[in-house]
Amino acid sequence: MDLSTKKILIAGAGVSGIGAAMLLVRAGMPAAIYDGNTALDKEKFRERFPENAELEFILGEVDPALADRFDLLVLSPGIPLDKPIVKIFTDRDKPVWGEIELASYFAKGRIAAITGTNGKTTTTALVGRILEEHYPSVFVVGNIGIPFTEVALDTREDSVIAAEISSFQLETTIDFHPSVSAVLNLTPDHLDRHGTMEVYGDTKLSISKKQTKEDVILLNYDDPATRAMAKKTPARPVMFSRLEELDEGIIMKGDTFLIRNGQEELPVCSTGEVRLLGSHNHENILAAIGICYYMGVPVEAIRRGVMAFTAVEHRIEYVDTVDGVDYYNDSKGTNPDAAIKGISAMVKPTVLLGGGYDKKSTYDEWIEAFDGKVRCLILMGATARAIADTAEKHGFSPVYFAETFEEAMDMAREKAEPGDAVLLSPACASWGMFKNYEVRGQRFKEIVRTFKEEEHSPD
Repeated sequence: MDLSTKKILIAGAGVSGIGAAMLLVRAGMPAAIYDGNTALDKEKFRERFPENAELEFILGEVDPALADRFDLLVLSPGIPLDKPIVKIFTDRDKPVWGEIELASYFAKGRIAAITGTNGKTTTTALVGRILEEHYPSVFVVGNIGIPFTEVALDTREDSVIAAEISSFQLETTIDFHPSVSAVLNLTPDHLDRHGTMEVYGDTKLSISKKQTKEDVILLNYDDPATRAMAKKTPARPVMFSRLEELDEGIIMKGDTFLIRNGQEELPVCSTGEVRLLGSHNHENILAAIGICYYMGVPVEAIRRGVMAFTAVEHRIEYVDTVDGVDYYNDSKGTNPDAAIKGISAMVKPTVLLGGGYDKKSTYDEWIEAFDGKVRCLILMGATARAIADTAEKHGFSPVYFAETFEEAMDMAREKAEPGDAVLLSPACASWGMFKNYEVRGQRFKEIVRTFKEEEHSPD
């Protein structure tokens, strides 16, 4: 499709929508933004753009005539496909793109695209760090925090792009074609949007739908759901495994990460040489090694990148020690499976803070994973009662309730003893209490800093 002749409407005036509009403006094209919120200040939004930008804002109820005025809808990932703004375009057989599709239309170079329920951010950041050891032009984009649309026009033919891609973003890809893709794992998440695990899994696998046998998809052999994707993908499947010594793939042999490419065995490094805690991070390292190897990075450069990499912010992030208690920020543990990994990484008795927005998850496996490590559980948010009921069913106690995040933090400080850890790993999204998990994690760290200052203040 030649966009230069198309009239494009962007749905959503959030970060993704603004990023898409800015891309069009930078490309010398007009941009129109639709949002249902009539209270948005158009002039404040205009201030973000160059003065000569050809920009239109359309606010309020959806007018079906919009689909007559515009040829293409670019949808922000937070807007579900069943919304009226989408329906008026699909009813007229007009294309609906997402920000990833738009960005990849303009971008040059090769893409390594990473999805999965958990570990996307750490793996994508690690892939970016490894790529930087070998390539001169590297971009790390997507759901990790930097919109792909923001840098698409800055890419070159020799660029390599590490892109974290969510299931919401994959719903609206059409011709998106990564050279290497990866599905890290698949556990129940966002079922309030996708409905069933089958739909959710198919959406994740669609990351490879435009790949060919010349391209590679990395799949987690240890996860039955992702292992089964090997039979469905059009790409060449390569497995990674922490638990099985596969004849071919990216594996762990004892404490060594290594590549078996069908011809030779290539050791990369050992668990004692990396800085990431937890077996789940060993899986992330295996995936990143495979992605970068098939993106053409030499083994020695992969080794340097893996050994130099440190933990991602908000993912089992050590914050400080106060009164003999270690504080860990795992705000990115926004679903039970991710939060299980947070608990698994703890080596001290743990005071756990959980709860938040209700994504219709179940919490049985999370509670079972406490396995004597959790000293007590402090709950907040919309899911507090459901989690408490699950804890009671599994015989776990004590459980405490907090009305606010600040109250929960004060309670955690009171309950923790020297030699313990306090872990924020909520198993729930932050919505309803915070804008996103980053804000929640930053607030956690702010409060820990306040505790630290009080520790050192004179009586």
